[in-house]
Amino acid sequence: MKRILIALGFIGLGTASALAADLAARPYTKAPPISAAYNWTGFYIGAMGGYGWSDSVTVAGFTTGTNDIKGGFVGGTLGYNWQTPGSPFVFGIEADGAWSDIKFAETFMGFTSEDRIRSFGSVTGRLGYAVDAALFYFKGGYAWANNRFSVTDNVLGTLFSETKFHSGWTVGGGLEYGFAPNWSGKVEYMFASYDNENYLTAVAPPGVGFGFDVHTIKGGINYRFGGPVIARY
Repeated sequence: MKRILIALGFIGLGTASALAADLAARPYTKAPPISAAYNWTGFYIGAMGGYGWSDSVTVAGFTTGTNDIKGGFVGGTLGYNWQTPGSPFVFGIEADGAWSDIKFAETFMGFTSEDRIRSFGSVTGRLGYAVDAALFYFKGGYAWANNRFSVTDNVLGTLFSETKFHSGWTVGGGLEYGFAPNWSGKVEYMFASYDNENYLTAVAPPGVGFGFDVHTIKGGINYRFGGPVIARY
């Protein structure tokens, strides 16, 4: 009986040694790293600012080139993106508005005339193509601007001031980059064309028509609600 137990013990030790050798001989394979797919879906809110200028104005039906209407602006953005599952295409809608100091002023014999775009904004659709955290997009839609024309005397102050609301259209595009799960920064160029509105109707009926085109370059930062990062291998 004792000999049988000893023999079984040797057999068990031999089997364990063989298994250990087999396990040690197997190569170790590292698990593949996890990458994160940036998801652009969700509502977002942001701040933006930049510089604008006009190279074309229409006065009394005549269009002229100009580079004197220019200045800065700052404002905000609200929108929604939807990225189709498993696809790089991103669809969205966006509204923005800005306080503006885009203007032209000229002084002659103590009188200063000024044309100033006091505020402007747009409601646009967006179509983008996402490369992970980078989004290249095109946008276009409705544009509006609040414009004021005034004449000021250096001694008496404001002699005349008239404000008009202009409607129009806008088109452009940009690049947005997600630097954190819910944060992104963007650069964008837009062109806007605003319809004619009649000024000086009380002084010289039926007034003088005035319209303008504006180019803007802006930078901004957005915070997106939702749109989690999806892990993938």
